[in-house]
Amino acid sequence: MGKFIYLDNAATTKTDPKVVEAMLPYFTENYGNPSSVYSFAAANKEVESEQREIIAKSLGAKTNEIYFTAGGSESDNWALKATVEAYADKGNHIITTKIEHHAILHTAQYLESKGIQVTYLDVDENGLVDPEAVRAAIRPETILISVMFANNEIGTIEPIKEIGAIAKENGILFHTDAVQAYMHVPIDVEELHIDMLSASAHKFNGPKGIGFLYIRKGVKIRSFIHGGAQERKRRAGTENVPGIVGMGTAAKLAYATLDERAKYESELRDYLIDRVLKEIPYTRLNGDRVKRLPNNANFSFRFIEGESLLIMLDMKGICTSSGSACTSGSLDPSHVLLAIGLPHEIAHGSLRVSLSEETTKEDIDYLVDELKKIVARIREMSPLYEDFLKKEKVK
Repeated sequence: MGKFIYLDNAATTKTDPKVVEAMLPYFTENYGNPSSVYSFAAANKEVESEQREIIAKSLGAKTNEIYFTAGGSESDNWALKATVEAYADKGNHIITTKIEHHAILHTAQYLESKGIQVTYLDVDENGLVDPEAVRAAIRPETILISVMFANNEIGTIEPIKEIGAIAKENGILFHTDAVQAYMHVPIDVEELHIDMLSASAHKFNGPKGIGFLYIRKGVKIRSFIHGGAQERKRRAGTENVPGIVGMGTAAKLAYATLDERAKYESELRDYLIDRVLKEIPYTRLNGDRVKRLPNNANFSFRFIEGESLLIMLDMKGICTSSGSACTSGSLDPSHVLLAIGLPHEIAHGSLRVSLSEETTKEDIDYLVDELKKIVARIREMSPLYEDFLKKEKVK
């Protein structure tokens, strides 16, 4: 096998071997259904509680405020749909943003088809939501504010504490999609006034198909999936014990190294950004330069078509993306890049690089060296770039 460099950790991460090792016995040895009464199965209920406690502590939450789900999309759907149902007597208005993950945006659009009113807030050129815009959008009938913790494409970290305080001050529930942020930046739900929070294990070296929704005690939303009495009657379905153990183990490992990883990845990220902006002309960084995830860098290259860029990087053994993995098959430009004001032709030439603790400086150097050649090659074939250079010479 030739060179292989994985730089798409925002799409998914490698499951830590220690996580796999912890999960294995729950497939073949301790395979009992936690809802059964006999001791062989009941032991798994205790194991579940231990994992729930690990996750709760990492958020400053209570153990009974963590509910296991199948991942971030389910958690987002649950938070929005169940809030609308539970608080229908109070109002029918939701506030969110134009740069949310499609798990939020498509759910909001579905709710609009059912008569719910949704305000989609603009963001600035760096992808930041203005807390005062949130305040201004509040109506008497507003029941929920949902703003992502950090954007999955451009990495911008939102002013969650300020928005949470506004929601609390007005007696409105506040949900945040923290799928990209959880275990990458510190989160304290009490300090940030968060009522509900979505997360997914495969974004922090855990297994796919398992996540959680934090629901603050007192929030009255009920079941999203109906059936049995699992998850304290709020989420039916036989518990995914191997997945729960995997997520708890991954969270414990990630929490122990969070500060160290963030520092390492931030330094590497900044090195990458500096090299790209200095060495590849007509390039812009998307997202806030400082208020961004430690492992995220997103660029737009003028006179470049993003799909060609990804294919040519793949031929060099480099895995990257042009944005969200959930929309990578789409020919439309990123809704996030359009929301921050990029024209279609520049939004099409985007590249998202997302690092991990295993990424090295040598990996980054190889990426940038190859990127320079590829961008130059694609631009050489672009008549638009040729015309642009002629106009520049005239100046």
